[in-house]
Amino acid sequence: MIGKKNIVFGFLYLVLTAALGPYMVKAVFPDIETAGAARQKQMSALQLMATSGFEQDLEPMTADQIARANSGALLALNAALNAEEPLDAIKGGPHAHGNLEALLNIAAGIVLGLLAVAPLFKQLISWLFLLGALLHSGSLYMVIVFQAAWAVPILSSGIGPILLLVALLLMGIAAAIGYRGPLAEG
Repeated sequence: MIGKKNIVFGFLYLVLTAALGPYMVKAVFPDIETAGAARQKQMSALQLMATSGFEQDLEPMTADQIARANSGALLALNAALNAEEPLDAIKGGPHAHGNLEALLNIAAGIVLGLLAVAPLFKQLISWLFLLGALLHSGSLYMVIVFQAAWAVPILSSGIGPILLLVALLLMGIAAAIGYRGPLAEG
């Protein structure tokens, strides 16, 4: 079956892209937890000051003390947001696209098994889906997660998404020509 490689690749790639989520938080961005804890500590201190009427040890706080507390909380909040920004880029980029392209390969592999078209045409579609996923989300992982500069030109070329779009177009044409599944009778 020609689509088998897409199904196998899709499931394995889905495991890889899904498993990289927890790995990214702990290994790639260890500062996220530290920044979050510092933010929480500063914001709690600021909230405590605000609820106590900006008094400390039953004495009114000076404008300078209040400004320092506000500044500390803002800086901690900024540090936490800056620490989360690379993770958000990964979740919105390679992680989401990798999962989607893995599922797309699984679906393509199943549909390829239901098509009665030339084997060479099916092979072309199959390889376009595989290469498109690797050159798109694979390049995203290399550039964003692993900071591999060599993958930037591949990503910048846009060849991965183009291959995926061509594969989808050819799959639509192939389905129109030779779909032989249960819906083809109706």
